[in-house]
Amino acid sequence: MGEEYVILVDKNDKKIGIEEKVKSHLPNGKLHRAFTALIFDKNGKLVLTKRSSSKMLWPGDWDGTFASHPTGTETYVSSAERRIPDELGVPCKMDYLMKFEYHVPYKDVGSENEICGTLVGIIDDLSSFKIVDEEISQVKASSSTELKQDLMKNPQIYCPWMLVALFLLPSSEKAMLEKYKTVLSSWMESDTRKSLEKSIKYHFPDDNWRLVN
Repeated sequence: MGEEYVILVDKNDKKIGIEEKVKSHLPNGKLHRAFTALIFDKNGKLVLTKRSSSKMLWPGDWDGTFASHPTGTETYVSSAERRIPDELGVPCKMDYLMKFEYHVPYKDVGSENEICGTLVGIIDDLSSFKIVDEEISQVKASSSTELKQDLMKNPQIYCPWMLVALFLLPSSEKAMLEKYKTVLSSWMESDTRKSLEKSIKYHFPDDNWRLVN
C-alpha cells in the first residue's frame, strides 16, 4: 500500500504543496486540509464514533461522525462522500457548512494543524452502519442535551475539532442552516454552545483556533 498524502495549504486555504500524511501529523506538522463530517438522524441526534485504539492521535476518544483529508482535486464534500463508505459502510450525500483553522498537540506523539471543512448530512437508518474496525470501535447517537451533560463531566474524551465544528454551526452558510434547521436547531441553543465553549477551552487553553470563512 502506497504512502498517503495530504494537501498543504496557507492560512487562506490555498494549496501550496503535498506532504506525507504521517509527517503532517508530527508535533511540528505543517498546515494541511482536512474535513470533519457531522451526520444526524432525522430526529437531530448526532452520530458519534469512538476512534480506533490503533489511531496515532486521540485513540479511543469520541469524535463527530468521521474525519479525514481531501486528496488530489477533491472538494471537501466529494472527499467526505468518498470516505464515508470506508468508515461506516454506507453512502450519504453531504453539504458544506463552513471551515476553521486549528492547531492542537496530542501528548508528545503528534498534532493536528489543519484547515478543516465541516460537512453535514442526514441518515435515517443508523442500523445500516457497518463499522470498519481500523477506523472506528463504537457508534452511538447523541442528542444535544446528552452531549452537553457528558461534556460537563468528561470534556477530555471528545476530539477537539469536533467541539469546534459544533460550536461554529451558527457561522455556517445561511442556505444550509435553513435546509438543516430541523436537525441543527437544538445544537445552536445557548446552553449547548456554552458547554461547547467551555470544553473547547479545555483542549485549547491558548485559543489556537479560528473561523476561516
